[in-house]
Amino acid sequence: MVRPLRIRYLLVFPILLGALVLAASGRGAAAQSSGATPCDIRTTERIVAVGDVHGAYDRFVSVLRAAGLIDGRARWTGGRAVLVQTGDVLDRGADSRRVLDLLRRLERDAAGAGGRVYALLGNHEVMRMISDWRYVSPEEIAAFRTGGSEELRERVYAAIAAEAAKRAREEKRAHDEAAFRERFMSNVPLGLIEMQQAFGPSGDYGKWLRERYALVRINGIAFVHGGIDATTAALGCEGINEAVRRDITLPQPTPEQISRMLVTSETGPLWYRGLATEPEPAFAPQAAGILKMLEARAIVIGHTVTTSFRISLRFDGRVVQIDTGMLGGTWYPGGVASALEIRGDALTAIYEKGRERLPALAPAVP
Repeated sequence: MVRPLRIRYLLVFPILLGALVLAASGRGAAAQSSGATPCDIRTTERIVAVGDVHGAYDRFVSVLRAAGLIDGRARWTGGRAVLVQTGDVLDRGADSRRVLDLLRRLERDAAGAGGRVYALLGNHEVMRMISDWRYVSPEEIAAFRTGGSEELRERVYAAIAAEAAKRAREEKRAHDEAAFRERFMSNVPLGLIEMQQAFGPSGDYGKWLRERYALVRINGIAFVHGGIDATTAALGCEGINEAVRRDITLPQPTPEQISRMLVTSETGPLWYRGLATEPEPAFAPQAAGILKMLEARAIVIGHTVTTSFRISLRFDGRVVQIDTGMLGGTWYPGGVASALEIRGDALTAIYEKGRERLPALAPAVP
C-alpha cells in the first residue's frame, strides 16, 4: 500500500509560495470554455461520465477506449459526444499528472471535433490547490522531478534555513542546523517544490484547475463530484459554481479561511456523501427536494465508491453512483474502471470487459 506522505506543508510551503511562485495576477479565473452555460447544456449526442480516477492512467485510457471516445493512441474519436469526468483524478495513484495532461488534450481535441469535455473539480483537486498533501503518492511527486531539482531544493533550503537561524537568534534559543537540514530534506523530496509551483495560482495545472466547474447540468441531468445537500441546493447550479470559484481563487487562503470554505465543507458539493449513503426510502423526499431545487431530473455523482464496484442507481434512478474504485489495488480491492453512457433516457454501464444495460433514466421530478 502506498502510504501518504506526512509533509509539514503549513510550516514550509507558505514560504515557498512567497519566494518561488509568481503571485496570482489578481484576475479571476475564466469559466471553463464550452460555448454554453454550464447549467443549461443541451445536446442530442451521447453523454459519457467517468468517476474518480486517482492516477489510474492505464485503466482510464482503457475505459475511454471501451466507450469509443479515444483510439489506441489516446486521441479523441468521440466526434460530437460529451465526456464528463466528475473529479478526483489526483492523489493515491501513480500517474495523476498523465491523467491531467490527457484530459487537457482531450478537452481541446473534442472541441475541434464538435464534442465537449467537462473536467469537474473533486475534493482532491482542491486539496492539491490548498497544499494539503496527505494523499499524494511518492510517484506523483517524482513525476515533477527534473535535472535541476536538486539545485532548486538546495536554493530553497538555503533561504528557509537562513530564516530559521535568524528567528532562533531573535528568540535567543539554540538552532541545530544539522537536524533542521535532515528534517527539511526528509519532508521535501525531489520534485515536491516543482509540484507545489505547478498547482499554485500561477502554475500550469493550478490555473487550469481554477477554471473548472464544480457542477454541470446537461439535458436536465446534474453532474457533480460528491453530491448536493438541501442547503447547498438552495444556491442553484449557478450559485454553487460561483461560490466554489470564489473559494478556489482566493490568493493563499489562511487555515481559518480554508476551514470556512464550501469546497472543504463535509456538506459541500465536493465532499457530501448523503445521496450515496442515506437510507432509502426514508431520505427519498429530501433527495427529490434537492433535485427540484437544482432543476434536475437526476444527479450523477462520484466520490463514494459503490459497495458492488459497479455503477449503481439509487432513489428510483434519480441518483447514479459512478465511482467504482478505478484505482483498485490495496486502495480499492475489487475496484474496476467504468463509464456511464447516456443516450436519451437509456443508461449503459461500460466496463473494460463489457457493457451492462441499466434501468432507464427516471422521469423529471413533478
